[in-house]
Amino acid sequence: MRGVGILAVAGLATGFGPVVPELLDRGPSTVARDTDAPSAAPSGEPAPDAPADALPGRDAPSPSTTPAEEPEAEPAPRPRRVPATGSGVFRVALAAEAPADADLTYTVEVEEGVPFSPRATARTVDRVLGDPRGWRTTAGLELRRTGEASDFRVLVATPATTDLLCAPLATNGEVSCRNGDLVVLNAKRWALGVPDYRGHLRQYRTYLVNHEVGHRLGYGHVECSAPGSPAPVMQQQTYGLDGCTRNAWPTT
Repeated sequence: MRGVGILAVAGLATGFGPVVPELLDRGPSTVARDTDAPSAAPSGEPAPDAPADALPGRDAPSPSTTPAEEPEAEPAPRPRRVPATGSGVFRVALAAEAPADADLTYTVEVEEGVPFSPRATARTVDRVLGDPRGWRTTAGLELRRTGEASDFRVLVATPATTDLLCAPLATNGEVSCRNGDLVVLNAKRWALGVPDYRGHLRQYRTYLVNHEVGHRLGYGHVECSAPGSPAPVMQQQTYGLDGCTRNAWPTT
């Protein structure tokens, strides 16, 4: 990595125009509607505008029986305060040009004002997408990061910017989405996680990356298959585990 670059998102206060073409030229105007924010909550789930860190009945984390729960190879991240709104300017974690044999390329970008380093965030995303427990095994794809033009973009954004980039999907300042070639990770969730992952923020971030990138790869939502079993990574675990246990990997 050689540092960071900067991309500005113009016109955030008024929607999607005008915008810097590099950010949204593949984005929300022609999107497949994959998201963690359904327009109507399924039966038994809270409404999507309920704060994900204050969901009813989610006061205690579910026990994990996932044998592959990742070891803490680095210190567990500490929760941080995230501003509700941001400038719409994203700092790009730069990288060497992706190798020619990469199946898909991605960038990692963090909105200015969000208390996360683009380089550290990129290391997390790289670790997740390069892990054999992830999509490289399940989907048989090599996903490599680049610092320039890419097949999709992983953005960590303030809640307000997440809402704008995810529109017309209803993220309500609380959850994340995949919108076209934008994988938008709500910085509030990146910072705080959710009650079912309390004490396991690093694992939640792994789930969040795998879930939203899974949408970009064409995977839809699934439900908990049986009480006590590991939750499918494409389950909407941000809203609750519905009897399953925490799981961040698609190979489980």
